[in-house]
Amino acid sequence: MITIPASSKKRVVIIGGGFGGLALARKLSSSNFQIVLIDKNNYHQFQPLFYQVATAGLEPSAIAFPFRKVFQSQKDFHVRIAEVKGINAEANEIETNLGNLNYDYLVLALGADTNYFGMENIKKHALPMKSVADSLFIRNTVLQNFEKALDASSDEEKEALLSIVIVGGGPTGVELAGSLSEMKHYILPKDYPELDFTKMNIHLIEASPKLLNGMSEASSIKSKLFLEKLGVKVSVNTSVKDYDGNEVSLDLSPSPSPKERGIKTKIVIWAAGVTSNKIEGFKPEIYTRGNRIKVNGYSKIEGYETIFAIGDMAYMTEEKYPNGHPQIAQPAIQQASLLAENLKRQSKGLAMKCFAYKNLGSMATIGRNRAVVDLPFIRFQGFLAWLTWMFVHLMAILGVKNKVLILVNWVWNYFTYDQSLRLIIRSKEQKV
Repeated sequence: MITIPASSKKRVVIIGGGFGGLALARKLSSSNFQIVLIDKNNYHQFQPLFYQVATAGLEPSAIAFPFRKVFQSQKDFHVRIAEVKGINAEANEIETNLGNLNYDYLVLALGADTNYFGMENIKKHALPMKSVADSLFIRNTVLQNFEKALDASSDEEKEALLSIVIVGGGPTGVELAGSLSEMKHYILPKDYPELDFTKMNIHLIEASPKLLNGMSEASSIKSKLFLEKLGVKVSVNTSVKDYDGNEVSLDLSPSPSPKERGIKTKIVIWAAGVTSNKIEGFKPEIYTRGNRIKVNGYSKIEGYETIFAIGDMAYMTEEKYPNGHPQIAQPAIQQASLLAENLKRQSKGLAMKCFAYKNLGSMATIGRNRAVVDLPFIRFQGFLAWLTWMFVHLMAILGVKNKVLILVNWVWNYFTYDQSLRLIIRSKEQKV
C-alpha cells in the first residue's frame, strides 16, 4: 500500500505530470483538497523542445523541472514516483508497482505514446521522441553514427550512417528536420572535417498531401519552402512501409500503381502519430480511436462518477471538434483549469461548468529566423514569427533558472552558430 498521511480533506489523485496534470495540480494545490501526483518520472518535461535536446541545442536539464521543486511550499501535497498498473473503480483504488492507493477523485492525464500503426519492424528499429530520455538517445545515436562514418569501409555505408530519415510532417518532424539541417551546414563540418557532409541527406516523410496539417495552407506551404531552402528532402503523399535497420521502404501513394523505393539509412526518427496510454480496469466501450477515453463536457469518463480524463487521453467532442480536440498542450491545460474550478464548485454544492475549447493558435519553427505562426486573428511567417515562437516557448518554461539558461543557449547559438553540448552519454549497458 502507498502510504499517504491521513487527511480530513477529499483526496484527488492525478496520474501524469504533463501539461494537463501539472496545470491541474497547480490549480488545486492551494485548495481544500489533498493532492497526490503520480508519475513515472520525478520531473515535468517540456515536450515542445525535445527536438533541441535531440540536436544538441539544449541540455536535458533545461527542459525538465522537478515536481517537488514546483510544489515544495504546498501543504498536503504528495508526489509518488510509480507506474500505474490498473484501476479498481468499484473500490475507488488504483494499483501501482508501489502498492495500492485509494482516492475520492481520480484524474487521468497520462498523455500519449508513439503510434507505430502495427508495424513491428518500425517499432523495433525506429527511434521515438516522446521523452527527454528518447531525445538524449537520439542525440547519442546521431553523434555515434558520425563517429562510425569516419571509419566506414565503403562510400555507401558512410552515406547511410550520415543520412537521417524523419517520419511525420507535424511540428515535431518539421522542427527536427530544420534543426538537423542547420547542424549539417554550420556545425558538423567543423567537428568532422574528414567527412563530406554533402553526402548527408535529411529526409522528411509525410503521408498526407502537406506538412503541418493542423495549420493554415500558407504556413504549410511556407514551412516546406523553408525546409527545402535548408536542403531537406521533403516527401509528401509518401508513407513508410517498413524499416529493417538499414533501409526504409516507401510507398508513393498518388501513383496509380504505387511504386516502392528505399532510402539507405542507419537512423529513422518516428514522429508520425500518437496513441493514448492505456490503463487496465475500464469498460472497453469507453475507448475510441487511438485508445482515447470518452468523456463528457465536464471531463468525466462515461459511466464513472469520480474519474476524469484530460489532455491527449480525453475524447471530448464539440461542434467545432467532432473528432475530439487536437492532442496538443492547450486543450490539456484548458481542460485542467476548468476541472480544477469544477471540483472546487462541486465541493461547495455548485453546478459544474461545461468545457469549451478556445483555440489560441499554433506555431512551428524551421531553424534560425524562420517560423510559421497561426493565431486566431493573424497569420505570419519568417523572422517575426520566429521571435514570437521563441518568446511564447520561453515564457512557458518552468523556473526562472531554466528560462535564463535556455535564453543564454539560444543567444549564444545565434551569434556563434555553435554549441558545446555534443556529448555522447551512454549507460553502462548500452553498446557502441
